Amino acid sequence: MTKWEYATVPLMLHKEAQILNAWGTDGWELVSVQQGPQGGLIAFMKRVLN
Repeated sequence: MTKWEYATVPLMLHKEAQILNAWGTDGWELVSVQQGPQGGLIAFMKRVLN
């Protein structure tokens, strides 16, 4: 059975791609992006647990 670890990442305005690419380089996969409770965007990430 595959085990996952998860992370939530705040996305800074105009740096979204740079932030997501950095996490992707470390093996994280984007699951979704939602608006946070105070208005900013939050990325939900997952990757296989080794």
